[in-house]
Amino acid sequence: MNCPWCDFGGGPRALHAHLGERHGEMVRTTEHLGRTFYAIICPRCGDRYEHAVRKGSRDPGFMAEFEREIRLVALDMLVNHLMAEHEGHQQQQQRTGDPSDAPGQ
Repeated sequence: MNCPWCDFGGGPRALHAHLGERHGEMVRTTEHLGRTFYAIICPRCGDRYEHAVRKGSRDPGFMAEFEREIRLVALDMLVNHLMAEHEGHQQQQQRTGDPSDAPGQ
């Protein structure tokens, strides 16, 4: 699997670790309606994944203490999305050599 932001390549676990170390800032947290949310946008297709932080979202210290873990959860969602939506299409295209196998074709 290839990193969507740089030239790193590796398996899903290695990619997840790389994303956490090098691209954690791509995960955004926002607050609205009295709740805290984390979100990640796929740089390949623009799909946005957003979820509410369930525990401790009203405790300001919680976000500071668990920011890294929250980012890793969001990046895990991105890795799963990349595997399901992009890697499979890419592998199919490589096997057939048919550009019409690419997403959106």
